[in-house]
Amino acid sequence: MGARALNLAGIIDGHPADAVAIISRDRETTYGELREQVAAARGGLAGLGLGRGHRVALLLGNGRQFVVSYLAVVGLGAVAVPLNPASPAKELERELAAVDAAAVIVGPAAMPSWRDVDLTVVPTVRRVIVGDGQLPGATAFEQLLAGEPVAAFDVDPDIAADDLAVLIFTSGTAGAPRPAMLSHGNLLSNIEQASASGSGMTSSDVVLGVLPMFHIFGLNVVLGIALHAGAALVLVERFDPLTALETIRDRHVTVVPGAPPMWVAFSTFDDAPADAFAAVRSASTGAAKMPEETIRRLAERFGLVLQEGYGLTEAALVVTSSRGLLIKIGSIGRVLDGIDVRLVDESGEDVLAGDAGEIWVRGPNVFKGYLDDPEGTARVLTADGWLRTGDIAVTDEDGYLYLIDRAKDLIIVSGFNVYPKEVEDVLMEHPGVAEVGVIGVPHSHTGEAVKAFVVPAPGAHLDEDALISHCMEELARYKCPSTIVFIDQLPRNVNGKLLRRELT
Repeated sequence: MGARALNLAGIIDGHPADAVAIISRDRETTYGELREQVAAARGGLAGLGLGRGHRVALLLGNGRQFVVSYLAVVGLGAVAVPLNPASPAKELERELAAVDAAAVIVGPAAMPSWRDVDLTVVPTVRRVIVGDGQLPGATAFEQLLAGEPVAAFDVDPDIAADDLAVLIFTSGTAGAPRPAMLSHGNLLSNIEQASASGSGMTSSDVVLGVLPMFHIFGLNVVLGIALHAGAALVLVERFDPLTALETIRDRHVTVVPGAPPMWVAFSTFDDAPADAFAAVRSASTGAAKMPEETIRRLAERFGLVLQEGYGLTEAALVVTSSRGLLIKIGSIGRVLDGIDVRLVDESGEDVLAGDAGEIWVRGPNVFKGYLDDPEGTARVLTADGWLRTGDIAVTDEDGYLYLIDRAKDLIIVSGFNVYPKEVEDVLMEHPGVAEVGVIGVPHSHTGEAVKAFVVPAPGAHLDEDALISHCMEELARYKCPSTIVFIDQLPRNVNGKLLRRELT
């Protein structure tokens, strides 16, 4: 895409002013209204002294405030940092400090944790904007919308493809969570690549937006592609099968993107009518491996053909897709046009046809690297721009890819990345823990769950529930162990390295 001027916030431009853009809490917002609100919020943020390069954290659930805030921030030339609003205070403090956040926009879902955040450990935060309720010294979100409207290109017409748009935390290919740098060009490239594949979204579609927007799947694949297409996006803050099916029926939803746990829940929901997805023309999944049994059950119960894809945060997300293709159960589809993929062996050479190799990805969608971590970046990005994904795959004679293994220790819980070392570090902070090893184990609903093996310190009397509670004070719930096993010693090799494969 070169260095041409562009702005990610422009994805809402050009659509009919009276077309519905988002539906949140039964409130419809048209594209014309959305453009006005985003322009006003841009002006409000600029009035608070925020501008190009400032990092603005978004602690917001799926709703109108997230959409307006996100587009206003990136349209201003600032950098959006979507964070999990349900994260505990200490995790939020670490993440805000890691990105040198200049401002935070806080919604109701994050308020319980936010009240415990100690901003003295994040001295860069100068502005706090709250979406609901009162908070001393904070600016009310509605005050932003009273600002003087500012068009994106009037703020900074020189925004280019390489300019940073989003910092999003990932455990991805390089280990412990760190903010991945995604540019305007990275995000727009993948929106365009995915939109061009098979049966992409159109302006006549109604899209279910239940995937959390602080995850790249929800942020770029759902929100980004839907708004780029001019579709209507129904935003849902919390998932449960019954209300989701009611929303799909009542709003005549035609496109349902989801992660495997959502589809597992639908497939096992006994009260779901056979015609629950009658209006749905496109159902897709990604973020984690989809159980083949669930794919078959959805087809048998609802006549639903689930399209599986593959991607990762560092590729802005989508690399392969099954959209518009003959579905082969177990396959993650073919590589999108505009993206190059190689399967390579341990020496970095292309494998022979039919052999398994690590997926390497190159294209304008591949991220700029990890913030302030040149060594971590160098481990995953080659000098000529190839992204080492750490995932092992094989391809068939038709060009379909099949994931067969991961080369990394990453655990994927409900589509979210969990790196074992982060959990181990938190457990090691407990005075009764001498050693710990963490692995992922299969789980029927979340794909994988976190399991910890703990060696107690001499004389310590540890309780599983107490240790899990200790983790929940420091980590998002999905990262916390669901099971802790107490053992006498951890399996290690002659060099003292933990042998995770021997933990079961």
